[in-house]
Amino acid sequence: MFLFYADETGNRDPRLEIPQKNGTIKPGDWLYVLTAVSLFEHRWHGFEKTINRRKGELTQRILRDRQVRLELADCEVKSNWVRILKERRRHPFLGNLTSGELTDLIELYYRQLEHHRMHIVSVLVDKRHLPDYMDQEKLHRKSWELLLEQVEKLMRAKYGRHQAIMVNDDVSLQANRSLAMKHAWLLDQGTTRDTWLRHICEMPMFVRSELSNGVQLADLCSYNIYRAFRYGDLSYPFFNRIKPYIWSQSEPVKRPFSGLYVFPGGSPLRGLLDAFEKERASTENAEAPDV
Repeated sequence: MFLFYADETGNRDPRLEIPQKNGTIKPGDWLYVLTAVSLFEHRWHGFEKTINRRKGELTQRILRDRQVRLELADCEVKSNWVRILKERRRHPFLGNLTSGELTDLIELYYRQLEHHRMHIVSVLVDKRHLPDYMDQEKLHRKSWELLLEQVEKLMRAKYGRHQAIMVNDDVSLQANRSLAMKHAWLLDQGTTRDTWLRHICEMPMFVRSELSNGVQLADLCSYNIYRAFRYGDLSYPFFNRIKPYIWSQSEPVKRPFSGLYVFPGGSPLRGLLDAFEKERASTENAEAPDV
C-alpha cells in the first residue's frame, strides 16, 4: 500500500478580479496547485519518527532556553510560515528556531524524498483559461480528479501490484464531504478521460496537518512547484531541490507526460512544462551509462 499525502497552494477562487468593499478591484491569484507525495506503508515509521524526533529535540531546546513548553501539535511546518517572517513570529515553534535550525529542519523534510524513494505528482490549474461555469467547488473537485489520474498513472507504471490511498488535509466538513462524494463517484465510474482508478482504494483520509508530516511535506513541495510556474522560474532553488523526485514516465506512442499536469489545455504553462520535460530528458540522457 502506498500513502499519497496531498495539499494545495493558492486558493480555489476562480475569479481573476475580486471586488473590494471600498469599490476597488483586487487581482485574483491565477494559479492553483494541488500536489501529492507518495510514501510506501512500510516506510511510514521511519519517515515519521525521523522528523518527530528532530522536532522533539528542538522543543526541548526551546523549553531550556526560552521556558516555552510546546507539544507536537504546536510544531507544524507550513510553507508560508517558513517563508514570511511576520507569519513565522506568530508561531511559537518556528518563531523560536534559529535560522540554522529552521534551515536544517526543512532540509530534513526534503531528504526524506530520496531516503524513502518518494514521488511527487501535481496538478497546476491556470484560472486565466478556465470555463465560465467553474466555481470554487468545481475547481476543487476537478483538480482532485486530475490528481487521481496522475496517481493512477504512476501506480500502473511502477507499482502495479500495489494499491494507493489518498491522505488529505482536513479543511472543513463541507469541503471534505464534497470531495469524498466526488472521489466515490470516480472510483465507481472512472474519470472524464476514461481512466479507471484500479490502483486507488477507499475514501480519502482527512487528517490534521499539524500532526501529519506527510501533509507538511506535500505543502512544502506544492509551494515550490507553484513558485516556479507562477513566476516562470524553473531555476528557483527550492524547485530544483525537489525536481529529481517529480515523477515522469514516457507512455508508449504518446508524448512523454510528467508528474506535473497543467489544466486546462490552452494554458501557456504547457510551454513551460515542455521546457521542464526537455531539460529533464537531456539531463537523463547525459547521465545514462554507455552500453
